[in-house]
Amino acid sequence: MSEDRVSITPLKDGPLEVKGAVRINASDGTEIKEADTVYLCRCGGSSKKPFCDGTHKKIGFTSDVEA
Repeated sequence: MSEDRVSITPLKDGPLEVKGAVRINASDGTEIKEADTVYLCRCGGSSKKPFCDGTHKKIGFTSDVEA
């Protein structure tokens, strides 16, 4: 796999781990963050959406699907 590719890995009962040179934009196109690794909320409870803030642990989020 090429070094410049982005990989997205759902962590068990947690967020999506996004690795690679990524840029996160708001719906209006404004850049929110540029980084090599970000963790995106999957549970819907984060107060820092789209980023994970650890709320999945507090609310007992589980996922049967690893994606």
